[in-house]
Amino acid sequence: MIEQMVFDLPPDTAFGRDDFLVSEANSAAVARIEAWRNWPQNKLVLSGPAGSGKSHLARIWTEAAGATAIPATELPGADLTALAGTWAGVAVEDVHEAGPEAQRALFHLHNLCGQDARLLLMTGRGNSAAWAGALPDLASRIAAALEVRVGAPDENLLGALFVKLFDDRQLQVAPHVLRQMLLHSERSFAFVMELVNRLDKFALAKKSGVTRKLVSDVFKEMRQEDGQTAP
Repeated sequence: MIEQMVFDLPPDTAFGRDDFLVSEANSAAVARIEAWRNWPQNKLVLSGPAGSGKSHLARIWTEAAGATAIPATELPGADLTALAGTWAGVAVEDVHEAGPEAQRALFHLHNLCGQDARLLLMTGRGNSAAWAGALPDLASRIAAALEVRVGAPDENLLGALFVKLFDDRQLQVAPHVLRQMLLHSERSFAFVMELVNRLDKFALAKKSGVTRKLVSDVFKEMRQEDGQTAP
């Protein structure tokens, strides 16, 4: 059977405050983002695993505070003075990916924001103490910032995440199929996002809905790639 050609177009993801799913895993982070006027020293570090909603929270904050966002890897080529001086604050995303030049630029941006009383949000994965690389001055500034971490998702949050991701892609999924996915899914935002992305592509290619058979096939493929036994 000839399968339909699939174009890798991004889903119509909703990034508004009302679209953010709140649970015990992220409620502390949401509270700090919403209380941005009260950040100690006008700084916040937001850490958490991949796909945990850090970028969504950063988007909520930039819109509420009149701030802007920039990936840490783009800092070396940016006009840092204009960046810090034009907006109410700056969200620097994925600081864990910053190399030496980006780390030096972040240190400079940190000082500029401090001089102008601008807000600074830094997001990233893993231990924030490692984000500064070999720059002790940057490390001390990151360590001095209030940090809030997004935790691993519970079952309720995973279920809501499945529903949101399918809704973003305008896919209708039966409740019993959702239960199947929840039963066998890893408790990981990244895993859920990858699973939904593959299901979307396979459903489009096969011109079918998201069925139990399709879910089983995708689970099998993902487990085999990881060297695991499929459910």
